[in-house]
This record gives sequence, structure tokens and C-alpha cells, in this order.
Amino acid sequence: MIQLIQGDITKMEVDAIVNAANTSLLGGGGVDGAIHRAGGPAILEECQQIRAKQGGCKVGEAVITTAGKLPAKYVIHTVGPVWNDGQHDEETLLASAYTNSLRLAIAHQVKTIAFPNISTGIYHFPKGRAAEIAINTVRDFLARNSELEKVVFVCYDRENYELYNKLLN
Repeated sequence: MIQLIQGDITKMEVDAIVNAANTSLLGGGGVDGAIHRAGGPAILEECQQIRAKQGGCKVGEAVITTAGKLPAKYVIHTVGPVWNDGQHDEETLLASAYTNSLRLAIAHQVKTIAFPNISTGIYHFPKGRAAEIAINTVRDFLARNSELEKVVFVCYDRENYELYNKLLN
């Protein structure tokens, strides 16, 4: 049910990939920029429509768009928290980003979903703690929801891959 790979999330052949977006939904650096570049303008166009309707995406929330030219059907954009010494509800907000992405996936009949390492890049969330939250949140969700068939954690870098591998085994 849970898989781990080291690689490029934009190449994943799943129903939905999750984007570690920012609140503007207009693309950025890291995985967000890579998804927008690989998926083409259709993703940005739908993000702009969402912005026009609701003004972006709050931290811990999630929205869904087409995947454009990506092999996935959908991109679920979620906004993880910026790490501020752990004193500003960062752990709860990160768990919410995963939970809300999974809820949105089920609402769109997604069976397979791939997650990047949310908030561990320029948002500086401690990688080990972020991995624990990601895995525990997904496991808890899967224990209560049988609609999803596969969740893949896609680690771009070796450090995250090794952290996840240790926690999953």
C-alpha cells in the first residue's frame, strides 16, 4: 500500500501527484517549479482560476488541477508550513497538508497518489520530523479509508530517501 522511491515525481504514472505549492499557487522553486515546467501552462491556468475564485491556498489546505502534460491525471497542490522553530503549529499544519491532499484524492476517485517531501526544501522543516509526520499521517488515513490502493513517497534526494526507508522498515 505504501511505496518508497528515489526519483522525479513529475515522471510518476499515478492518478495524482502532490505538489508542495506556495499560497499563491503560481509556481515557484523546487518541486513546485518542476511540476509547473513539466506539466505545461494548463496547470498554471487552472491555478489562476482557483486564485480568482478563492484567493490562493492556505497553509495546510489543498486544491486540485489537471496534470497537463504529466503522466498523472491530477496535481493536488498543498501548502506546507515554513519551519519557525516548531512554535507555530508547524507539525499540525504539515499533517493537515497530507490529510487534506488525501481527502481531495478520494473525492476525485484517485486510487494511486505520489507525495514529495513537503516543506523540507526552502521551508526548512526538519527532514526527519517531516518524514515521521508524513508516514504516520498517511498510515492513519489508510487505516480509516480503503479507497486508496497505493501511496508513493517520492524522495528526490538520498537523505530523505534514507530517512523514509528507515522509518518504513
